[in-house]
Amino acid sequence: MKNLKIGARLTIGFIALLMLMIVMVGLGAWRLGSIGDATDAMIQVALKKERDAVQWHAAIKENGVRTFAVMKSDDPAVQQYFQKQIDAQSAKVSQLQKQVEAAITTPEEKQLFEHVGKLRTTYRETRQNIFDIKKAGDPTRAREMTDTILVKLMDDYANSVLRYAEFQKKVIDETAADINHNYRSGRSMLVILGACELVLGALLAWLLTRSITAPLNQALAIAQSVAAGDLSSRIDSDARDETGQLLTALKSMNDNLQDIVGRVRVGTESINATSREIATGNLDLSARTEQQAGSLEETASVMEQLTSTVKQNADNARQANQLAASASQVASQGGAVVDQVVATMSQIHASSEKIADIIGVIDSIAFQTNILALNAAVEAARAGEQGRGFAVVASEVRSLAQRSASAAKEIKQLIDESVAKVGDGSRLVAQAGDTMHEVVHSVARVTEIVGEITRASQEQSDGIGQVNLAIAHIDEATQQNAALVEEAAAAARSMQDQAASLTEAVSVFRLDTRVVATPPANLQRGTSPSTVVR
Repeated sequence: MKNLKIGARLTIGFIALLMLMIVMVGLGAWRLGSIGDATDAMIQVALKKERDAVQWHAAIKENGVRTFAVMKSDDPAVQQYFQKQIDAQSAKVSQLQKQVEAAITTPEEKQLFEHVGKLRTTYRETRQNIFDIKKAGDPTRAREMTDTILVKLMDDYANSVLRYAEFQKKVIDETAADINHNYRSGRSMLVILGACELVLGALLAWLLTRSITAPLNQALAIAQSVAAGDLSSRIDSDARDETGQLLTALKSMNDNLQDIVGRVRVGTESINATSREIATGNLDLSARTEQQAGSLEETASVMEQLTSTVKQNADNARQANQLAASASQVASQGGAVVDQVVATMSQIHASSEKIADIIGVIDSIAFQTNILALNAAVEAARAGEQGRGFAVVASEVRSLAQRSASAAKEIKQLIDESVAKVGDGSRLVAQAGDTMHEVVHSVARVTEIVGEITRASQEQSDGIGQVNLAIAHIDEATQQNAALVEEAAAAARSMQDQAASLTEAVSVFRLDTRVVATPPANLQRGTSPSTVVR
């Protein structure tokens, strides 16, 4: 029955009850028809024959009185009057006799009727003989025969008719008893059928109600469990009716909720771990930024020393004419200083390239932070209402990552310009080194070379000033980068707090231990931010 639709069950139940009712009504109608037929037969046949027999007996008595009147009267007119009535009554009795004879159905009844007919024939012949004797002029003999013979024949004849009437009364009583028995048995049968129909109807109602309410109660319990956050319910139903479809839909909903909540849990745990790694990476980045600032301060100090050296070189160049005798020694010193300048410029160039690499790392971190924030926003969108706050934080992290990337690009442009200028300075220092070597090899050209050195020293001073300015810009950008890193760290901590709140909110749901959620694909394939920084 559980595979039938509810409408089909109700239809079958009502049809069964209607069939039982039709059977009960049909049997009742059949019984009532039988009783009606028996009653009609009793009224139309047996009762009519009993009434005819009674009329017949009454007619016998009436004709007996008339016969006695004819026998006692000597007046021909009176005799003729009663004779006509006797003949008319006899004709009526003959008609009753024919009616009764036509309705005879049993041998016993036929035997009684034939006996009545014989007695009637004997009685009528004897009465006619007595009438003839009186007409012949012998009334005394006629009276004697009437008193001795005719009276006895009339009594036998009348009694036989009474016996026939009693027989018909007996038939009527038996028919009435059969009718009463049929009535009682029909009533008992209807009562039994009614009780059976009541029991079967109650059983069908109980079965139908149980087949409908039991799955509905199960569905209600499942819905209440889901509303309470319990998704570990086992839903098993092989029914194909509406309640089975409802339980199947609830099972699908429960399974989907388990999968979604499992994914959200894994996502929140992954986001929590990622945010911790981002915070750790930001701390590392902050430390490296501080180291970069320290390196810039050292570079500025070296540049100040280089500026002092270049000024000293310029002074020496102006005094070259007076110190021609010691030109070789001074040239040697100048060559050494220039070598130091070359080494220092190489260090500056290397530091600038390191700064460019660090900015590239910052740009990469900003790009990966943007990607992580985008993935977090997607996971928050999947989480629905519970992930709305986390989506806002992920959007803020993405905005900060974009701003950090933009600032890193600007810093990179400045560093590229600084590297170019440092390269120019390196080339100038190399030229100065060549000049100092020429001084060593050709003291004779000291005067001309000193002039060139003076001009070269002035250019170096200008170049060093530009390098100082570039380093100041680099220092300012580094400070801004440090501030952005601190903001990113704060955003990462906020994202970690939001992830913890989301994890706590999702922990309300109780999942089936058989459900295993898979971490997001980007966290399976990607690397952590701290790994990128390191």
